[in-house]
Amino acid sequence: MEGPYRGQPTFERGLALLDYDPFARLGEGTRYQQPALFLCSVAAHELEAPAGAVAAAGHSLGEYAALVAAGALRFEDALVLVDARASAMAKAGERAAGGMVAILGGDPEAVAGLAQRLELVIANDNAPGQIVLAGSIERMQRAAEEAREIGARARVLPVSAAFHSPLMEPAAAELRAALERTPVSEPRIPVYSNGSAAPFTDVRAELAANLLRPVRFRETLLALRAAGAEQFVELGPGAVLTGLVKRTLVEVAA
Repeated sequence: MEGPYRGQPTFERGLALLDYDPFARLGEGTRYQQPALFLCSVAAHELEAPAGAVAAAGHSLGEYAALVAAGALRFEDALVLVDARASAMAKAGERAAGGMVAILGGDPEAVAGLAQRLELVIANDNAPGQIVLAGSIERMQRAAEEAREIGARARVLPVSAAFHSPLMEPAAAELRAALERTPVSEPRIPVYSNGSAAPFTDVRAELAANLLRPVRFRETLLALRAAGAEQFVELGPGAVLTGLVKRTLVEVAA
């Protein structure tokens, strides 16, 4: 996925600062996948972003690239945070086994009821008909088995932990400490937080809290549209978020 960005100055500076190549270790999971995605997203913004952006947002890790794009975080500082976040989340996953399951279709209230009954949490509200639950492996597997009973399909996600759930509390504590040492500037444009579906007001506190809170991406898209955003541009590898935009905001999908 890094092919288009090799040689781009910020991308190469990031690799030098990391002092390792995360792309050579993507198969080892989130510890290396997160820095890799961050580098690609920032490089893509510098190479491909159209002029005149009125706001920015990201999905989970993507918030860090969005904050860099808006000038709230320096690239170098954000890279240190992303590296610390990835390490902390990987360690938290090793300490408390967990997973995530996407529930596709079904009534949202029924999905929420399934989560409550099985003591899972809603980790991602991605788009209409796409909600991700997180928690213990056993309960997650039960949710996958019982999804059909509420008129939905289930897809167990290939992740190493229950992200955006209380099982990430140790990671949030580590990230909070790293954020306390990080300079933050006023963003040039509003950056919408996954945890509130509204512009960040306290970057440090919200980034730490967002490790434990649901990614409210569907609501974030609706809030951006209500604020006047008419065109949505995805920057980084793949087109997953573009698909979520099309499902949530059909009338403004590129």
